[in-house]
Amino acid sequence: MLERFYPDHESDSAYEIDYEALYREGYRGIIYDIDNTLAPHGAPADERASALFERLGGLGYRTVLLSNNKEPRVKAFAHSVGSPYIFKAGKPSRSGYLRAMELMGTQRENTLFVGDQLFTDVWGAKRAGIETYLTRPIHPREEIQIVLKRFLEKIVLFFYHRRHRR
Repeated sequence: MLERFYPDHESDSAYEIDYEALYREGYRGIIYDIDNTLAPHGAPADERASALFERLGGLGYRTVLLSNNKEPRVKAFAHSVGSPYIFKAGKPSRSGYLRAMELMGTQRENTLFVGDQLFTDVWGAKRAGIETYLTRPIHPREEIQIVLKRFLEKIVLFFYHRRHRR
């Protein structure tokens, strides 16, 4: 039962994933969560985020930012990194992920999702049939509802790591 929440891959950071190797494997689109995946909650895009999206574009990737946050937050970040976006995405609903692939012109087989939460980010992407990367949260400061989910995530990740011997 817990397997539905298991990520396909883990990375300490969205900035440490080997995107070049994934491109060689045939991936062409990447859907990103923003808060605590690319930047601390509410923080603007920094130089590192801008450089990542410039690098991804140079490799030939299409990207979309997919967030449950409100448009002003998502739009400002997206503008800074030069990526299309979907706000109030309703994650873990499949609809936002499917819309993101439509915007990028990609299919499930050549699309990745990168996010920091199991019960919204990873579960939604898995429900949409997309390969997932779970990253560690960038910053420990989080909204209370996320803090509560993190406790449950620890339980799921315990069993995931026991099965996959990280």
